[in-house]
Amino acid sequence: MSGTLVLVRHGQSEWNLKNLFTGWRDPDLTALGVEEANAGGKALADYGITFDIAFTSALTRAQKTCDIILENVGQAGLETIRNEALNERDYGDLSGLNKDDARAKWGEDQVHIWRRSYDVPPPGGESLRDTGARVWPYYLTEILPRVLAGQKVLVAAHGNSLRALVMVLDRLSKEEILKLNLATGVPMVYKLNADSTVASKDVLGDMSNAH
Repeated sequence: MSGTLVLVRHGQSEWNLKNLFTGWRDPDLTALGVEEANAGGKALADYGITFDIAFTSALTRAQKTCDIILENVGQAGLETIRNEALNERDYGDLSGLNKDDARAKWGEDQVHIWRRSYDVPPPGGESLRDTGARVWPYYLTEILPRVLAGQKVLVAAHGNSLRALVMVLDRLSKEEILKLNLATGVPMVYKLNADSTVASKDVLGDMSNAH
């Protein structure tokens, strides 16, 4: 058996709370977001896992979630690699806009297409496919080799950067991945086979808070 890969979406951010498109903007966690990160960390501690290394994005909300989780499993200060390859999808011209205001400006149908299509980017931004195009090579070169070498790896990132990874790991179609929402602060524990396919997957918490 190879190692273990744990994926966690950051806890609620201030802009999640305000219903704003966030993307590469850098708001902090809310009090609830800190609670969600702590809950995810406690779930991992109860699961009995510790990590060899952690990866996170260049954005505060993911980094703080990562730090909180590591504190909960007794590994504060563990080597953590930060890289913008794991950043949230870039929403371009939508970044910072309230989702209702965006609908008023561009129309409900157009905003829905940008949010929920696989390969149609918003103006100046990235589609889910574009996000995958930077996440997948980083995963293959930096993260997967460590898991296949038997390490236990934590990745604390974002809804869309993690959806790109889950799409590959769970072998989901373009249609299936668009329906998948990842809950904030809920760890997904993957054990991988030597050929990098998934041997098992455990979700440690309630996926009903996905949005």
